[in-house]
Amino acid sequence: MNTKIKRGKEKAESGNEFAAPRSAAGKKRGFLEVDLMVGLAILALAIVPLGYSFARERQVLKMEYVRSVADEIVDGEMEILAAGAGRELPEGAQTYAVPTRAAASLPSGHFQLTKTGNHLRLEWSADEKHGLGTIVREATLK
Repeated sequence: MNTKIKRGKEKAESGNEFAAPRSAAGKKRGFLEVDLMVGLAILALAIVPLGYSFARERQVLKMEYVRSVADEIVDGEMEILAAGAGRELPEGAQTYAVPTRAAASLPSGHFQLTKTGNHLRLEWSADEKHGLGTIVREATLK
């Protein structure tokens, strides 16, 4: 008769007659699960910002790569023009065709050459602004 009373009390407390009574080992397991969840939350809060910073750094490196390619192309073409090839060009502003394969790695943009007397100005600007700005070189023909 005593067992029937206990079973009735357990059923009334837990709502399930098959529920096992809580023991010290079950409480420890529950604490470890909470501890694990807190650890994962802290790890996620530390890793997610790092992921975003790596993505932003990748964008910045890509922009710097494009800028350095454009710098090299403009520098090389300006050396050629200043060495004497710019003498035969007409006066005024004009689009300048760059005969290098490296220009294919640049985003869509255009090179513009402006000749005023002996003064040459070569610039590259992107059609869409990606934070690159305009790259300009100037030289004087001798």
